[in-house]
Amino acid sequence: MKKLGFVFVVLTIALMLGGNAFAQDNSVYFTTYFANNVSAAPDATIRFINDGDTAGNLWAAIYVFDNSQELQACGACEITPDGLLSESLKTELTNNPLTGKAVPNGVIKVISSSSLDPTATTPVAGLRGWATHIQSSANKYPEGPAPYVQTETAFHDSNLVSAEQTLLQNLCYYAQLLGSGTGTISCTPEDRDF
Repeated sequence: MKKLGFVFVVLTIALMLGGNAFAQDNSVYFTTYFANNVSAAPDATIRFINDGDTAGNLWAAIYVFDNSQELQACGACEITPDGLLSESLKTELTNNPLTGKAVPNGVIKVISSSSLDPTATTPVAGLRGWATHIQSSANKYPEGPAPYVQTETAFHDSNLVSAEQTLLQNLCYYAQLLGSGTGTISCTPEDRDF
């Protein structure tokens, strides 16, 4: 019985020490929302890091949708190992919408890719992302000093099925083909102040 107890303790310790392999996050697809993207409100930001697992550059293939579920902009931003990408919602993600109309609310989808082309992504785990959200507080606290409150949350890990990947790539391809220069996002260098 003592041998069985000893074996159990050794197995428990081995599982605890080796448990990191089971806890790895191999997500390649992330989603979040944005709201109150209006001139009177503060700017929101998305941030992605390359965790360095692949020891190579990764690209955040970014797809911005409006509230009508229509793609408004897309592109891919390079992130070096252990690097940081910080993108402004107003000046880099929604400043050049495909329809030419302001995009006050919507959804952002990101694929972690080893390809620089958002129309031909190659999903590879290694990116982690966060987004700031601009919340209107005018109705809740009418006497408050500021009508907007800023929060920050992690992008949600989502399930990338082949049909979704193909749809995002095709929408981006046609936006770039037919957009005559609109519908693209701009990527800033990693050393940008934010």
